[in-house]
Amino acid sequence: MSEDASEAVELLRIPVELDYTYSAGQSASRFLRAIAEGRLLGQRCPVDGKVYFPTRGSCPQHGVPTAGDPVELPDRGCIVTYSIVRVPSENIPLELPYIAVQVLLDGADTVLMHVLGESSLEDVHMGMRVQAVWRPRGEWTTSIGNILYFKPTGEPDAPYDSYREHI
Repeated sequence: MSEDASEAVELLRIPVELDYTYSAGQSASRFLRAIAEGRLLGQRCPVDGKVYFPTRGSCPQHGVPTAGDPVELPDRGCIVTYSIVRVPSENIPLELPYIAVQVLLDGADTVLMHVLGESSLEDVHMGMRVQAVWRPRGEWTTSIGNILYFKPTGEPDAPYDSYREHI
């Protein structure tokens, strides 16, 4: 069957909305309550001692419950990898271009995806030490959105060996 290339193609937008109720569960609830207080919680695997951030009910590698007390983590770490985003998205209201980063918090063994602010595109690099910039306390909710972005600390870069397994 041949198609007439001169016919116009019409794009049809169909809005879709999905409403649902999320039940956070014990581990996620603990994390969300803590972030509402400005604290970042991870949880340790009892098999290999890795700290997962945010807290999880079980270790994804060993399939065992993460036992014991949550591990409080600082809001500082290093950039493991990054991407400069130049394509707009209706769901991300950031001015283009912006820098999406994966941050390895000090003491954690998993990365957090967030954005970098107060840095030029030319200056961002792997190993860069960063710190969270929080919303004003009166705006805090039970959301990772309490952290607006990460910014460079000016400290010396993290050694490559300290984050290479997270790339």
